Amino acid sequence: MAIKMSKKAASIDMTAMCDVAFLLLTFFILTATAKIPEALPVDTPASQVQTKLPETDLATITIGKGKVFFDLKGREVRKRTLELMGQKYGVAFTEDESSKFALMEGIGVPIANLKQLIGMKTAERSKEGLQPGIPKDSLDNQLKEWIYNARIANIEVDDKELQIAIKGDAKEEYPAIFRIMDILQDQKINNFSLVTGLKAKEKN
Repeated sequence: MAIKMSKKAASIDMTAMCDVAFLLLTFFILTATAKIPEALPVDTPASQVQTKLPETDLATITIGKGKVFFDLKGREVRKRTLELMGQKYGVAFTEDESSKFALMEGIGVPIANLKQLIGMKTAERSKEGLQPGIPKDSLDNQLKEWIYNARIANIEVDDKELQIAIKGDAKEEYPAIFRIMDILQDQKINNFSLVTGLKAKEKN
């Protein structure tokens, strides 16, 4: 006599898998870094050459819409540069302002307006028209001073020469970019990088 076994639906305990999924999700959320919008977005010219910029010891000069922005890598380098600029222009920055400046993206305001910019929230700083650009004319060439003092700060903090990258808008007039090159060459900086977008290679 055959005995029939009752069939039961197979069940899988998904508790462990759910736990792992939520742990992974929590890990990625906590370790992710939010992308801060660029203060001066530019449309870089295309190029087929791909060279990675260094992660440290780098200053980036962004040119677009008739404005110039300046950015630096390294928190301590940024703090020391701000201190040197404050001494140059007679502006006293507090320790709190220095710490906030160390976390900021590129700046595009005259030194007299920098304290006001530092006091703003990140979203407020990126508003259109808020930052008129760093002065670079012959009567008030603050960009030259940012470059000069950043080079000093980088040597003091990292004991390395600061590298320069120029990020220009593809639609920008060439005289504006040549003006930046003249400022660099006045400080005997003849080696610098031009930031471009990667262009797909044409098929033969």
